[in-house]
Amino acid sequence: MRSCLVIIAFFVGCCLSAAGFPPPKNKRPNIVWIVCEDMSPHLGSYGEKTAKTPILDQLASEGLRYTNVFSTAGVCAPSRAALITGCYQTAIGAQNMRTGGFSASFKDAYPPNYKSYSALVPLGVKCFSEYLRQAGYYCSNNAKQDYQFEAPLTAWDESSTNAHWRNRTDKNQPFFSVFNLDITHESRVWTRSKEPLLVNPKNVEVPSYYPDDSVSRQVIARFLSNVMIMDEQVGQIIQQLKADKLYDDAIIFFYSDHGDGLPFVKRELYDRGLKVPLIIKAPFLSKNTTDNQLVSFIDFAPTVLSLAGIPIPKSIQGQAFMGLQKAKKPRTHVFAARDRMDSEPDRVRAVSNGRYKYLKNYLPQLPYYQNIRFRLQNPLMGHLLQLKDAGKLDEKQMYWFRNSKPDEELFDTQTDPDEMNNLASNPKYKNQLKALKMAYLQWTQQFKDWGAMPEMEMVKLWWNGQDKAPKTEKPFIEVLNNKVSLISATEGASIGYRKSQKGAWTVYQKPFYYNKGDSLYVIAHRIGYEPSEIIKQ
Repeated sequence: MRSCLVIIAFFVGCCLSAAGFPPPKNKRPNIVWIVCEDMSPHLGSYGEKTAKTPILDQLASEGLRYTNVFSTAGVCAPSRAALITGCYQTAIGAQNMRTGGFSASFKDAYPPNYKSYSALVPLGVKCFSEYLRQAGYYCSNNAKQDYQFEAPLTAWDESSTNAHWRNRTDKNQPFFSVFNLDITHESRVWTRSKEPLLVNPKNVEVPSYYPDDSVSRQVIARFLSNVMIMDEQVGQIIQQLKADKLYDDAIIFFYSDHGDGLPFVKRELYDRGLKVPLIIKAPFLSKNTTDNQLVSFIDFAPTVLSLAGIPIPKSIQGQAFMGLQKAKKPRTHVFAARDRMDSEPDRVRAVSNGRYKYLKNYLPQLPYYQNIRFRLQNPLMGHLLQLKDAGKLDEKQMYWFRNSKPDEELFDTQTDPDEMNNLASNPKYKNQLKALKMAYLQWTQQFKDWGAMPEMEMVKLWWNGQDKAPKTEKPFIEVLNNKVSLISATEGASIGYRKSQKGAWTVYQKPFYYNKGDSLYVIAHRIGYEPSEIIKQ
């Protein structure tokens, strides 16, 4: 009888592991996110032949490699809004690229009435790291936020270039640590242009939408060289985990915040702008395996909460693809959006079933190419514009420079990976078009799309017609029998407190004890509002 129970227990454990469920444990797992910027799946484990990425290839051999993971935008800030909240950026007013300000050198390119702002997210929407902190996690972010809103001080124990799991005082405290590696960011193509190349330009693959010449090859080689350096940086983090004897039991995510940071890739809703690598290594996962299910960036937050054993709030719009709260049905579609990019307006929505993609262009009168000043610093961008003006680009290379867009587009990303053959008017694909349009309409009915409202009208509505964001009401402190209760009159505000002038803010959840003579500092902040003053007791 005992042997039968052992066999049954072993079988159940294997099934749970195969389904992405961690074995039951009393201790919450340590979770690490390693995030690079602006990179499509340029890893050896994904088929990359030129750039060498041995560290990440080894990580993939020890874990699970996802092949159909998509950001919700082809650019960082809207995608990061979706990652930190588990909600579509369009549903929380975070869809326009960079809401919190703009470079002074580009200020003249913006509309005269433009105001910088922090997206005022719906009630109940939080940075998911706050839920982890409430459950006892030490949460560190090194160091980029860029969420389209000012994160409350309760979001992280620390968020800085020095943030690290090693900074927690209790080494037994579970942690969630994020490391953002910016070496692959688009700007590093020109700021590192004089650094030695690790890739021979002769060996790179030039996509059909670029001319195969020395400039294209040089820029691609620079980018792939940066990818190789990023791989080494990942290795340093892994070595730190191993040195601390944490590597074997930690759950490690590696992914990119969207596709490559190159012209006609970044900011676009083609797969090359949205599809990213995702490798997860965890002690309960089989090694060297592949998962082809569709995953959206809004699924990352609920998945981490699921792995940590924390109930997923109803305000989160994504679904867990791993852990004890894994969704019963796999995702059938992924959605993405393009709105204002720096000073350039647009509104495009996309839905994909993994092969066919439908695009709805709300401003078809606008050209595909936008004269985004930041991107003009890329030598390849200037080169393309010079060749265009000289009439030296072929049909595929001119595709980006069309003066207008059709209302609808449909692409077969399997047979047309560059997404240049619009099938929307082809009768052969009418069923695919109808099905994807239906999925898109259902999505718009389920989730609000703030992009339908002019941006400054949206902000004016949030600010009640005033010239600046409302301010979070200062918290009220009540002390009764040495027990402290904290309240903010601003609905949805997060309240933080600490007992010294410096250090991390504790997320207030319930009354706590306070000794007479102790110091107490309290702050409240609803996302999209200005934070309250710090109150000292």
